[in-house]
Amino acid sequence: MAKKFIKKYMPNHETIRDHKYLRIFGRLLHNPNLWHFNRRSVSGAFAIGLFFAWIPVPFQMVLAAAVAIPTRMNLPLSVVLVWVTNPLTMPPMFYASYKLGSWLLNTQPINVQFSLEWEWLKTALSSPQLWEPFLLGSLIAAMISGALGYVVVRLLWRWQIIREWQERKKLRKSE
Repeated sequence: MAKKFIKKYMPNHETIRDHKYLRIFGRLLHNPNLWHFNRRSVSGAFAIGLFFAWIPVPFQMVLAAAVAIPTRMNLPLSVVLVWVTNPLTMPPMFYASYKLGSWLLNTQPINVQFSLEWEWLKTALSSPQLWEPFLLGSLIAAMISGALGYVVVRLLWRWQIIREWQERKKLRKSE
Protein backbone atom coordinates (compact mmCIF):
# COMPACT_ATOMS: atom_id res chain seq x y z
CA MET A 1 0.00 0.00 0.00
CA ALA A 2 1.24 3.50 -0.85
CA LYS A 3 0.60 4.78 2.67
CA LYS A 4 3.00 2.25 4.19
CA PHE A 5 5.60 2.96 1.51
CA ILE A 6 5.45 6.71 2.11
CA LYS A 7 5.56 6.35 5.90
CA LYS A 8 8.59 4.10 5.65
CA TYR A 9 10.72 6.77 3.98
CA MET A 10 9.41 9.89 5.69
CA PRO A 11 11.48 11.59 8.39
CA ASN A 12 10.03 11.54 11.88
CA HIS A 13 8.53 14.69 13.34
CA GLU A 14 11.48 15.31 15.70
CA THR A 15 13.85 15.56 12.73
CA ILE A 16 11.70 18.14 11.00
CA ARG A 17 10.88 20.01 14.21
CA ASP A 18 14.61 20.34 14.97
CA HIS A 19 15.59 21.39 11.41
CA LYS A 20 17.45 24.71 11.62
CA TYR A 21 15.20 26.53 9.13
CA LEU A 22 11.93 25.07 10.39
CA ARG A 23 12.51 25.96 14.05
CA ILE A 24 10.88 29.34 13.39
CA PHE A 25 7.51 27.58 13.48
CA GLY A 26 8.08 26.54 17.11
CA ARG A 27 5.06 25.04 18.87
CA LEU A 28 3.00 25.02 15.68
CA LEU A 29 4.86 21.83 14.72
CA HIS A 30 3.28 19.95 17.63
CA ASN A 31 -0.13 19.80 15.98
CA PRO A 32 -0.81 16.07 15.42
CA ASN A 33 -2.71 16.79 12.20
CA LEU A 34 0.57 17.73 10.55
CA TRP A 35 1.84 14.16 10.93
CA HIS A 36 -1.25 12.12 9.98
CA PHE A 37 -1.54 10.21 6.72
CA ASN A 38 -5.07 10.49 5.43
CA ARG A 39 -6.54 11.30 2.03
CA ARG A 40 -7.02 14.98 2.81
CA SER A 41 -3.60 15.67 4.31
CA VAL A 42 -1.61 13.66 1.78
CA SER A 43 -3.35 15.08 -1.29
CA GLY A 44 -2.96 18.59 0.10
CA ALA A 45 0.70 17.93 0.84
CA PHE A 46 1.24 16.86 -2.76
CA ALA A 47 -0.41 20.05 -3.98
CA ILE A 48 1.72 22.22 -1.71
CA GLY A 49 5.01 20.42 -2.31
CA LEU A 50 4.65 20.23 -6.08
CA PHE A 51 3.54 23.85 -6.25
CA PHE A 52 6.61 25.13 -4.40
CA ALA A 53 8.93 22.82 -6.32
CA TRP A 54 8.31 24.98 -9.40
CA ILE A 55 8.68 28.35 -7.66
CA PRO A 56 12.23 29.64 -8.27
CA VAL A 57 13.05 31.04 -4.85
CA PRO A 58 15.48 29.97 -2.15
CA PHE A 59 14.09 28.24 0.94
CA GLN A 60 11.26 26.48 -0.90
CA MET A 61 11.02 24.03 2.01
CA VAL A 62 10.27 26.83 4.45
CA LEU A 63 7.56 28.22 2.16
CA ALA A 64 5.99 24.78 1.79
CA ALA A 65 6.04 24.36 5.57
CA ALA A 66 4.56 27.84 6.04
CA VAL A 67 1.56 26.82 3.92
CA ALA A 68 1.24 23.25 5.22
CA ILE A 69 1.10 24.28 8.89
CA PRO A 70 -1.95 26.59 8.85
CA THR A 71 -3.78 24.36 6.35
CA ARG A 72 -2.94 21.29 8.52
CA MET A 73 -1.62 19.24 5.61
CA ASN A 74 1.02 16.56 6.07
CA LEU A 75 4.14 18.58 6.86
CA PRO A 76 6.91 16.07 6.10
CA LEU A 77 5.41 15.18 2.75
CA SER A 78 4.93 18.84 1.80
CA VAL A 79 8.55 19.59 2.59
CA VAL A 80 9.99 16.46 0.95
CA LEU A 81 8.06 16.96 -2.31
CA VAL A 82 9.83 20.28 -2.80
CA TRP A 83 12.94 18.17 -3.44
CA VAL A 84 11.52 17.35 -6.86
CA THR A 85 13.54 20.43 -7.73
CA ASN A 86 17.15 19.39 -7.26
CA PRO A 87 20.39 20.10 -9.13
CA LEU A 88 19.58 17.40 -11.70
CA THR A 89 15.97 18.32 -12.38
CA MET A 90 16.17 22.09 -11.98
CA PRO A 91 17.66 22.98 -15.39
CA PRO A 92 15.09 21.07 -17.49
CA MET A 93 12.20 22.15 -15.24
CA PHE A 94 13.13 25.81 -15.35
CA TYR A 95 13.88 25.71 -19.07
CA ALA A 96 10.43 24.20 -19.62
CA SER A 97 8.99 27.00 -17.45
CA TYR A 98 10.73 29.60 -19.58
CA LYS A 99 9.49 28.01 -22.81
CA LEU A 100 5.93 27.80 -21.43
CA GLY A 101 6.03 31.45 -20.36
CA SER A 102 7.39 32.51 -23.75
CA TRP A 103 4.61 30.61 -25.47
CA LEU A 104 1.94 32.11 -23.19
CA LEU A 105 3.27 35.65 -23.67
CA ASN A 106 3.59 35.00 -27.40
CA THR A 107 7.23 36.09 -27.41
CA GLN A 108 10.15 34.54 -29.18
CA PRO A 109 12.41 32.68 -26.72
CA ILE A 110 15.84 34.28 -26.69
CA ASN A 111 18.94 32.17 -27.12
CA VAL A 112 21.30 33.01 -24.30
CA GLN A 113 24.71 31.42 -23.88
CA PHE A 114 24.65 30.16 -20.29
CA SER A 115 27.58 30.90 -18.00
CA LEU A 116 28.16 30.30 -14.30
CA GLU A 117 29.45 33.81 -13.69
CA TRP A 118 27.89 36.47 -11.49
CA GLU A 119 28.00 39.10 -14.25
CA TRP A 120 26.10 36.83 -16.64
CA LEU A 121 23.47 36.13 -13.99
CA LYS A 122 22.97 39.84 -13.23
CA THR A 123 22.68 40.68 -16.93
CA ALA A 124 20.38 37.79 -17.78
CA LEU A 125 18.01 38.33 -14.87
CA SER A 126 17.81 42.07 -15.46
CA SER A 127 16.38 41.38 -18.91
CA PRO A 128 12.55 41.34 -18.84
CA GLN A 129 12.67 39.19 -21.99
CA LEU A 130 14.12 36.43 -19.83
CA TRP A 131 12.60 36.70 -16.37
CA GLU A 132 9.01 37.62 -17.28
CA PRO A 133 8.34 34.45 -19.30
CA PHE A 134 10.33 32.40 -16.80
CA LEU A 135 8.32 33.57 -13.79
CA LEU A 136 4.99 33.27 -15.61
CA GLY A 137 5.87 29.77 -16.82
CA SER A 138 7.00 28.78 -13.34
CA LEU A 139 3.75 30.00 -11.79
CA ILE A 140 1.58 28.23 -14.37
CA ALA A 141 3.60 24.99 -14.08
CA ALA A 142 3.35 25.23 -10.27
CA MET A 143 -0.42 25.60 -10.37
CA ILE A 144 -0.87 22.79 -12.88
CA SER A 145 1.44 20.34 -11.11
CA GLY A 146 -0.04 21.17 -7.70
CA ALA A 147 -3.59 20.63 -8.98
CA LEU A 148 -2.62 17.45 -10.83
CA GLY A 149 -0.81 16.11 -7.78
CA TYR A 150 -3.86 16.77 -5.62
CA VAL A 151 -6.29 15.11 -8.04
CA VAL A 152 -4.07 12.11 -8.80
CA VAL A 153 -3.47 11.36 -5.11
CA ARG A 154 -7.21 11.64 -4.36
CA LEU A 155 -8.03 9.28 -7.23
CA LEU A 156 -5.31 6.77 -6.34
CA TRP A 157 -6.36 6.82 -2.69
CA ARG A 158 -9.98 6.19 -3.66
CA TRP A 159 -8.96 3.42 -6.08
CA GLN A 160 -6.93 1.76 -3.30
CA ILE A 161 -9.87 1.88 -0.87
CA ILE A 162 -12.28 0.45 -3.45
CA ARG A 163 -9.82 -2.33 -4.23
CA GLU A 164 -9.50 -3.19 -0.52
CA TRP A 165 -13.30 -3.24 -0.16
CA GLN A 166 -13.59 -5.58 -3.13
CA GLU A 167 -10.96 -7.91 -1.65
CA ARG A 168 -12.81 -7.97 1.69
CA LYS A 169 -16.05 -8.68 -0.11
CA LYS A 170 -14.45 -11.62 -1.95
CA LEU A 171 -13.08 -12.99 1.33
CA ARG A 172 -16.52 -12.79 2.99
CA LYS A 173 -18.14 -14.60 0.08
CA SER A 174 -15.54 -17.36 0.13
CA GLU A 175 -16.05 -18.02 3.86
